[in-house]
Amino acid sequence: MALLDGKKLAGKIIRDLKKQVSRRKKKPVLAMVLVGSDPASSIYVRRKGIFCEEAGIISKTLRLPADTSEKKLLAIINKLNKDKNVSAIMVQLPLPKHINKTKIIESIDPKKDADCLHPENFGKFVQANEEYSIVAPATPFGIVRLLEEYKVKIEGKHAIVVGRSNIVGKPVAQLLLNRGATVTVCHRHTKNLAAFTRQADILVVAAGKRNLIRANMVKRGAIVIDVGVNHVGKKIFGDVDFGSVSKKASYITPVPGGVGPVTIAMLLWNTVRLAKK
Repeated sequence: MALLDGKKLAGKIIRDLKKQVSRRKKKPVLAMVLVGSDPASSIYVRRKGIFCEEAGIISKTLRLPADTSEKKLLAIINKLNKDKNVSAIMVQLPLPKHINKTKIIESIDPKKDADCLHPENFGKFVQANEEYSIVAPATPFGIVRLLEEYKVKIEGKHAIVVGRSNIVGKPVAQLLLNRGATVTVCHRHTKNLAAFTRQADILVVAAGKRNLIRANMVKRGAIVIDVGVNHVGKKIFGDVDFGSVSKKASYITPVPGGVGPVTIAMLLWNTVRLAKK
C-alpha cells in the first residue's frame, strides 16, 4: 500500500502558482464569502486563506451572520462582480437553509467563478475537454491530478464513483471518462453497494458517511480515493475505513492530508486562471 500524498502535491502546485503570480504586475484577488459560523466551513475558509498567502494571492474574506438575508447576500455578490480588483469569487457551502443555493451560484459572474459551479462554466466543462474550459471543479480536478502525479493508469480501468453531487460525483465521473475509464456512478439509492465497489480498479468515495467503505467492499489492489470529511469532535474521518482498507488497496488517500489540500490548491489554480483571462 502507498499513500497518495495530497499535501505533497498541493505544495508542488502552490509553488508553481507562486512563480506565475510573481510574474504578474497585479496580484490575483480571491473573495471568499462565509455565511454563518459553521465550524467546518470556518476551518476551510481559514485554510484557503493560508494557501493564498503561500501562493502570493490576496484573499479577502467576508464573514456574514447566519441570519443574513438572501437579498443582502445577492447584493454583496453583485458588488464583488463589479469590483475590478476582485479576480475570483467563492461562496462557502453549505449556506443557511433560508438561502437558495442555486440562486446564489447563478448570481456569480462566470468570469469570476472560482468553484466552477455556475451553469455556464459547468456546462462548458462537461461539453468540452477541461483543457478548453477556463476553470474546473476543484475537488475532481485535484483527484485526477493526484492520480496523474503518482502515474496511476486511468485508461481502460473500471472506476466506481460513490456519490452523485455536482461538486464531486458528477464532474469526477466526467474527468475519468475523458481519460478513458469505464465509469459507474453509485449513490444512496444503489442497492447492494458492495457488489459494485468490489469491481472497482479505481474507487472514489464522496458520500459523506463515516466508514461507509470497509475492507470486504474493496478488491485487492484497488486505488481508493476518499473524499469524505466527517467531523467527530475535533477529529476528521473519511468515508473509508482507512485501517482495514489500506491493507488491501495498492494506493489510498489519507483523511486528512489527501484530497483536501489538493482541492484548495486547484481552487487557487482556478483563481490564477481567472485573473489571467
